[in-house]
Formats: sequence, structure tokens, C-alpha cells
Amino acid sequence: MATFYDFIIIGSGASGGVMANYLTKAGARCLMLEAGKAYNAKTFPRNELYSNSHLFWGGGMDSTANANLLFLRGKVLGGGTIVNQALLDRFDDIALDDWRDKTGIETFSQSGMDRHYNEIENNLALHKIERDEWNKNAELYAQGFDNLGYRWAPLRRGQSSCDVKNNDCMACLGGCRRDSKQSMLITYLKKAQAQGLEVKTQTEVSEIVHGKHQVVVNAVENGRPISVYGRKCIVAAGTLGTNRIMLRSGFKKRLPALGENFFGHPQWMNLAMFNEPIDAHKGALQAVKSDDMRFREAGFKLENVFVGPIGVTMLIPSHGLQHQNYMEKYRYMASMEVCIRDVEAGTIRVNNKGRLVIKKPIKGEDLKRGMAGVKVVREIYENLNAKEFITSNFNFSLHQMGGCAIGQSASKSVVNEGFQVHGFENLMIADGSIFPSAPGINPSLTIMANSHRASEMALKEFGERSTTQEAKVVAHG
Repeated sequence: MATFYDFIIIGSGASGGVMANYLTKAGARCLMLEAGKAYNAKTFPRNELYSNSHLFWGGGMDSTANANLLFLRGKVLGGGTIVNQALLDRFDDIALDDWRDKTGIETFSQSGMDRHYNEIENNLALHKIERDEWNKNAELYAQGFDNLGYRWAPLRRGQSSCDVKNNDCMACLGGCRRDSKQSMLITYLKKAQAQGLEVKTQTEVSEIVHGKHQVVVNAVENGRPISVYGRKCIVAAGTLGTNRIMLRSGFKKRLPALGENFFGHPQWMNLAMFNEPIDAHKGALQAVKSDDMRFREAGFKLENVFVGPIGVTMLIPSHGLQHQNYMEKYRYMASMEVCIRDVEAGTIRVNNKGRLVIKKPIKGEDLKRGMAGVKVVREIYENLNAKEFITSNFNFSLHQMGGCAIGQSASKSVVNEGFQVHGFENLMIADGSIFPSAPGINPSLTIMANSHRASEMALKEFGERSTTQEAKVVAHG
């Protein structure tokens, strides 16, 4: 006798956590499968090396096939919301208009998304970083912008009580030790578990088998093969994870758009050396962003940011004694990132071993946008009399998007307006993989808003009360 669930949710990040809350609140019996381990404020790794190796897929070193782009994605209960900076901005008209044009879905507008944004924002503690919370890295950023006539704005972050003036905020990238950052772990997942959500961690999904009346999910839990059964399955494993599972399950045969149109907001990290200590690793790690329409129209944005010593060693293109000399000046470094709204689409595939094969060119218009942003950063630091300017010789992607685009045609998209996979009514996706294009804005809040809307779609069929019953099911039946 196997337990039969109303919904099996694969992944526990911004999409899975939100959907789990609203579905369990309505009485649905839900099981969540998460490939990573469960941590909390007391058990998060205490240094950068352990954080990378324990909380990220590939130890934080996932990459494209030719290693031109590195991907950072969480492998932990709470997903990417555990290791991100919790920057929560709504999409602007540029992003939403583009989505509406590409998909023909009228909901992608300010008025169409407003109710869903409101719902998410009302359930999170939000805070705009105040000027008295800035570190010197942020002060230099704003001073350079002001000197050159560029517009900036404070970042809005999901946090409740960080006290960044007296603490090292950089540890947040390895999980919040104060339960301040508004990750799924202390917000939506916490509520869902109180409402009856069952969670299996260290459970990596290998295959989804879709049937007319049920879905079978095959996985490996702590080295042991398992199969679980449900009426519907919600794939919320993040863009790379969701595409991998869908591809491994053979859905590409009927969905030619699967794995296509992959985007990643490639980033160029820039360092500047100064004569006096900057201590960019102290206080609010990020505080300000560019708010200049000239930059938006040129396809890039700038944010003050910094990384730990291990990260900096990777960013500086030098070796031996020269590299050591740079690292001795860690406290004297300022940093600013260029993040582009990429338009050169990549692809996601799996090889015969089921491993990801990702191709994402950085060329043409994308390279032009990145270099335009780097030029502005260089001008800012030259205006501030920096001793030296360094641009990393490789790129990061913190926001993976696409591959399972939303749309109206099964030949050109993977999910429909109701977040159902075309032709597979018992399968839903609402995470970042459904993005039809790169927005150029942090995707986390919109993933949550889309997932709130998706939960409403799922509950229209489910009803306001659970209809779950124990059922004897046969695998692949």
C-alpha cells in the first residue's frame, strides 16, 4: 500500500516553496522532494569553502560545455533562496511587455501581475537598504554615479533584522545565521510544513512518468531507489534542474521547445584597487543599483557587490607571487558587477549519462552589452582615482532562466497559460525555466508571483478541500 499524494513537488526554492504553501493551505496532500540537505541557522556551514561544497550543485562550479560561463545554483532545502541575496524587485514594463509580445498572455502586465506581487510582498519582510547601512564600497559606487551624472537607487531586500552595520553580511551567501533573510526555509516552507507538507531531502529525481490519472516520480533517496505517486507533479527544480528532469524523462520528443531559449543574465565582475581600506566584505554586501534608463536601454545594470577571498582568487587573472600580492590587498578592493539582459539564447541538453550539457554563447549583442557596462564601471573607478582596475576573464550566471518557456503553442513553448505542460495535464511548471526571455531584473520575486498564480490554477481543479485517499497504485500504471 503506497501513499498517494495530490501533488508531488520537485524542488524547494522560490517556486516550490510558494506553491507548497498555498496547496497545503487548501487541504491538498503534498510531498516535496529536494536533492539537497536540510540546514538551519545553527547548522549552516561556517566558512566559504564549506558553503560552496555543501550548498551548491557542483560545489558552485557548474559550467557550460566550454566553461565560458559558471552557474551558481542552490542544492539545499530552500533552494536558491538560501544562497541568494534576496533582492526582490518587480518587473518593469520593458520586461513584461516583451513577455506579453512573445507569449500572447495578457496577464504579463503591471495590472495583471499586481495582485500576485502584492500577495507575495505581504507575506515577506521587505527592507530598502538605508544610507546609514552602507559600507565604503556602496559609498564609492554612489559617489562615482553622482560625479558622472548617472542615476542610482537603493536595493530592496527580503530581510527582517540583519543589523548589517555591526555584522559581516557576506556570510548570508552561505545561508542566513540570524533567520533574517526571507528564504523559503523561514517563510513559505515553514508555513507549508506546519500545514502538513511532507518533505524528503537528499532525494534526487531521475524520471517522471506521466499517466492519464496519475504521475509516477522515480528518484534516489540517500542512495536508495524510490518511486512516489500522485495526481499531479509540479516541477520546481530551478531552470537547470527542471530542464534536466524533463529531458531525462523523454518529454523532448513531443515538446521541441524543451531545452531551447536558455538565458542566464551573464555577469562581469570588476575590482578596483585603492590606497585606503575599503572593507567591502563588511556590512551590507549589496546596497545600491543603477537606476538609469540609459543603462536599461543599453541592456545592462550595475550593482555594488563583493565576494569572499576564495571568490576573489578566482576573479583575478594572475598567478604565483603576483596573485599573492593582490590577495594581501583584499581589504583595499572595491567591486562592482555588470549584469546584462542577454538576448543570445543558449541550449540545455543531457548526455547519455543524464548529465547536463549547456551551451550559452557570449557573443554579438550580449558581448556588446557587457563591454558597454564594463566601460562605464572603468570610467567610474577612474573618476574615483582607483590605482588599478581589473575585470575577471570569465563570467558568472546567478539567474538561470528558460528552456521550458510559457506560451500558447506546443511547437514553440513547453507550458501553457495555466502552467500545465502542453499535452501532459498532470504536469505543471512555474519556476524560472518558464521565462520566455531574460528580464534584466532579479527574477526571484516574479518566480514567486507566477507560482502564486500557478497555485490558483492548480486549485481550480483540485477544489478547496483535499480529496486525497490512500490508494493502491501500480508503477507506470
